[in-house]
Amino acid sequence: MTLQGKTCLVTGATSGIGEATALALAARGAAVAILCRDAERGEQTCERIRAAVPDASLRLYRADLGSQAEIRDVAREILDTLPELHVLVNNAAALHVSRTETIDGIEATFAVNHLGYFLLTNLLLPRLRESAPARIVNVASDAHKFVGGINFEDPGYEEGYGAMRVYGHSKLANILFTRELARRLEGSGVSVNCLHPGAVATGLGSNNGAWARLVMKIVGLFFNSPEQGAATSIHLASSPEVEGVTGGYFVRCRETEPAAAARDDEAARRLWAVSEEMTGLAPSAAAAGS
Repeated sequence: MTLQGKTCLVTGATSGIGEATALALAARGAAVAILCRDAERGEQTCERIRAAVPDASLRLYRADLGSQAEIRDVAREILDTLPELHVLVNNAAALHVSRTETIDGIEATFAVNHLGYFLLTNLLLPRLRESAPARIVNVASDAHKFVGGINFEDPGYEEGYGAMRVYGHSKLANILFTRELARRLEGSGVSVNCLHPGAVATGLGSNNGAWARLVMKIVGLFFNSPEQGAATSIHLASSPEVEGVTGGYFVRCRETEPAAAARDDEAARRLWAVSEEMTGLAPSAAAAGS
């Protein structure tokens, strides 16, 4: 599907799935905005995309998605500079071997992987609504099956922290967020879906030191390439086959039923309320719906 005349924003696009997604959208003719934490790496990504797509229309934004103040600042910048926004791909992710807190005092994996999606998306919703038909794509994971539900009593895992458990918890939150946002956006012309990209050789977890990078390099030999991992994100962002489809969980470009905990509508509503509180997002500023 051509994306000529469309504007897409991809978070976490300086490597791996995010970069492959941004490149594919640019190749389809979209104007692509990249949101990254490191401006220098972002510039390098833009250079690589331009080398592959010489006429690519690219724009770079910088923010640490672990900082709610920076998310609010970059959202204002995006709204000031992008008159239209047709596709938002929430792709940025973090994984921490040991428990780490953000500048806001929130456990970092949950802060980036869920609250970052939640806050940025809600702040950009006015532009997405104005640009409808528009799409939101949330990169989740089958890792959501590592947990049996949202840990509402201790979402930051001050007790019982385990890297993959906490990562899976954040990915479960992605799916529940998608489900509740789809309900709230019904009839708006803005669809929202999420996906499992598969086991992909990316930079996820490389922030945990040299040994973690070595382990990821070794196991990455058995993983899919970033291009393979990006296929479902690209499908959800551009394919006419999913026009009007919303609230779904996709694996290998096919809608699939996630675990029971990810289909719990009451938990999805409760998570929304908790996320509003944790981000200081007033209910009136969030997606409409009750």
